[in-house]
Amino acid sequence: MNYFDLTETEAFRKLSAYHKGKPGLKELLTPEAVRKYVAPAGKDLFFSYAGKGITPELVQLCQSLADEQECIAKYRSLLAGGIANRGENRAVLHHQCRSAETDTFYAREKEKFYAFSDQVRSGAIKSSTGKVFDTLVQIGIGGSGLGPKALYKGLFGYCQAEKVTPILKGEFISNIDPDEPASVLSRINPETTLFILVTKSGTTLETLTNYAFVKEYIQKKCPAVSLEKQTVTVTAAGSPLDDGKQFLAVFHIDDFVGGRFSTTSACGGVLAATAFGREIFGRFLSGAHCSDILALNEKVEENAALMDALLEVIDVNIRRIPVEAVIPYSAALADFVLHLQQLYMESNGKPAPYATCPVLFSAVGTDCQHSFFQQLHQGPMEVPVEFIGFRQSQLGTDVQYKGSSSQAKLNANLVAQITAFAEGRSNADINKCFPGERATTLLYGDRLTPENLGSLFAHFENKVMFQGFLWNINSYDQEGVKLGKELAASALDMQNSDNPILKSYYSFF
Repeated sequence: MNYFDLTETEAFRKLSAYHKGKPGLKELLTPEAVRKYVAPAGKDLFFSYAGKGITPELVQLCQSLADEQECIAKYRSLLAGGIANRGENRAVLHHQCRSAETDTFYAREKEKFYAFSDQVRSGAIKSSTGKVFDTLVQIGIGGSGLGPKALYKGLFGYCQAEKVTPILKGEFISNIDPDEPASVLSRINPETTLFILVTKSGTTLETLTNYAFVKEYIQKKCPAVSLEKQTVTVTAAGSPLDDGKQFLAVFHIDDFVGGRFSTTSACGGVLAATAFGREIFGRFLSGAHCSDILALNEKVEENAALMDALLEVIDVNIRRIPVEAVIPYSAALADFVLHLQQLYMESNGKPAPYATCPVLFSAVGTDCQHSFFQQLHQGPMEVPVEFIGFRQSQLGTDVQYKGSSSQAKLNANLVAQITAFAEGRSNADINKCFPGERATTLLYGDRLTPENLGSLFAHFENKVMFQGFLWNINSYDQEGVKLGKELAASALDMQNSDNPILKSYYSFF
């Protein structure tokens, strides 16, 4: 396999030349284009990309770039266990967590936590004081917190609507700010709470500090509770937390699954299977696997994740736009976009001789229409937007007001924004003039189900992967995160620190 910088490829040079004379979006975005430029992104998830201003020539040039950078071949190599994390000389195996294979490490771990979750949900496994568990608290940071929280919040409304029983309440402690664990602990009953302690290394300072906070609180407020016997750990084999005698149960992850890609592993699975049941989590995995299969399609116009990646590379490296917004018109996805920020910028915010990952920001529609959309419509810099929407609400509850339902109004706002960004509006008054020509894409489906949520997770994971191939960077390490941790450790050991700037700032506190 060959590894070339993006700007060394012939296809990139041709794409750059093409864009100098490319027709405008107002000309290219037609009803026919909207119908034509749609690719399947999951079981019931679709990617509409006509809002980028697509032509057959642009599709062919995108195909040439994907072929020249061997995107599908590199993906197949990754799936086969090849070295995809070249910086750390490791395979990248998170796709195996949702594959249909049954004789793998990930499948065996899944069966272990499925059996455990069944026993907790049935009441066969009880708390240390003999109570049935009704609450889960996940303690973990980064990929051990953001993705699992997005998973839980994304499925909670669906499980309510479908009358899944029982539904265990989910709480999350990630921030080392002591106000966060204090707030969570004030809302729970320690006698009916199962704690899920997640750290691959077993040494993550923030996570262990928060667990110590929980332990001290419970010893003072509820000394009858044995915290370790109400704690399961998700960690690597051989870590300091890999102790089945100390804890209620231990489930394993390994170095081949990075934190921000770990939601389909035990990191998210113990939480979701226990909160909602194995069937719901299994459907989530099924949706993710469906997207993984679709991402193998060699035709870029039919490969949603690859086309999404290519169009964003064009925005960043040809149109020179350093920022992107992802806007879900679904309240259940409010935490999903926080997960995406880590997925994008920790994966692809890497050194290269050109721009790589755009700065990603997000909020839920329609709320953000009343905050930063003014800038998106009329500000001097274009910000491409990726919208996410569904025909139906999760809960199925609604109200008719002034001739339409809430969901109809929500989706009317979504499509109005896409249209307004593209078409704009002329007016003699500059304050009422909208330039238009602002690019968008849309991921849409019928309803936010476990399958669709799984497809969303996998779509963006695969988009990030393909962008790593296109930019010729390693999407699977995070050296910048490690540097911050090292300096924080130095700040805590100030007597032995030889960094005068660090000492000066720490003196404020």
